[in-house]
Amino acid sequence: MLSIALLATAAQPVATVRVAFDRKGETTVSVSGVADLANQRAVTADDPVRVASISKLVMAIGVMRLVEQHKLDLDADVSTLLGWSLRNPAFPDRRITLRLLMSHRSSLTDGVDYVLPLDADLRTVIADPKAWDADHAPGSFFRYTNLNSPIIAAVMERATGERFDRLMDRLVLAPLKIHACYNWANCSDTVAARAVVQYRAGEPAKDDNRGAKPACPVQPASDGSCDLSRWRAGVNGGIFSPQGGLRISARGLAKIGRLLLNGGTLDGVRLLGRRSIAQLEKPLWTFDGSNGDTLKGFHCSYGLDVAFLATGIKDCRDDPFGDRRHQWGHAGDAYGLYSGLWVDRKRGTGVAYFATDVPAVPGQRSAFTATEEMLARPER
Repeated sequence: MLSIALLATAAQPVATVRVAFDRKGETTVSVSGVADLANQRAVTADDPVRVASISKLVMAIGVMRLVEQHKLDLDADVSTLLGWSLRNPAFPDRRITLRLLMSHRSSLTDGVDYVLPLDADLRTVIADPKAWDADHAPGSFFRYTNLNSPIIAAVMERATGERFDRLMDRLVLAPLKIHACYNWANCSDTVAARAVVQYRAGEPAKDDNRGAKPACPVQPASDGSCDLSRWRAGVNGGIFSPQGGLRISARGLAKIGRLLLNGGTLDGVRLLGRRSIAQLEKPLWTFDGSNGDTLKGFHCSYGLDVAFLATGIKDCRDDPFGDRRHQWGHAGDAYGLYSGLWVDRKRGTGVAYFATDVPAVPGQRSAFTATEEMLARPER
């Protein structure tokens, strides 16, 4: 069982799972709690969970595969593929690229709802002035924005003609033999039946599947209907929640981490070239005191949908491990769940973890929660 001594005076998460790994495989697996309070089903490292924003990092691997196939260009104006002009109304001459979208320097904001119903038109959503930062031009300012991800997914769909969830399965998940899905449409009934329910204060907040795939595996249309045949490439990149909707097990996340540790290969399968890994491993923005919103020191260095830890920059509290070592990966936070996937390439180690119904206890050494600090660096 995972030690929870650091949280002895607070309520405990409903479930915690932690998988540590190195380049060769898993090194330790620790689990505690239940996946479903209703039936007291014990959580396992193989149960799928909505890992929130780690979904962005996995999507980035798909983007880089399409870059390698010359179907996408990180520095091209995405308007060309979208078929309509993506421009900040305050800076109409500044083009927006995948590199800017993935590094959260696009000047888009979450001033509008990024959880889009099945019948939404992304172009109409983006036309709302509240979607834009009128004070900062594209490329000049970091603002973590979930709305970037549906745009990226739409570009991927337009480049390939494929539905985003199926495309991600073909490009990333299936080659690595990971049984996972963006939203539930592309997962089997068996996988959906093992879903980890996400709770807030003991009440179900997401994925209370009750042993079956949800009747509507995506966000229903505005009239409540759920007809996936209405999908059209690039019209609504948010259907499959690329910003946070990946359902994957902790073991599956550990495979993604090992892929990164091994320079783009996993168990003999070459998924990405070393040049692509080098691009993922490179920060594109680092806080200089005024060039971005760090969310109280949480984000201080960021790249192609990759976050970097332990910058050592003043006012940055980005070291949940407490060891000042450079690591990269991504964190997740949604519906009472916190998650993380972090790799230390120099040391050749990494960790994947999540916890549900996380108590509101701040961390002692970082801007992360106490639960995340415990899972990042458990007691020895």
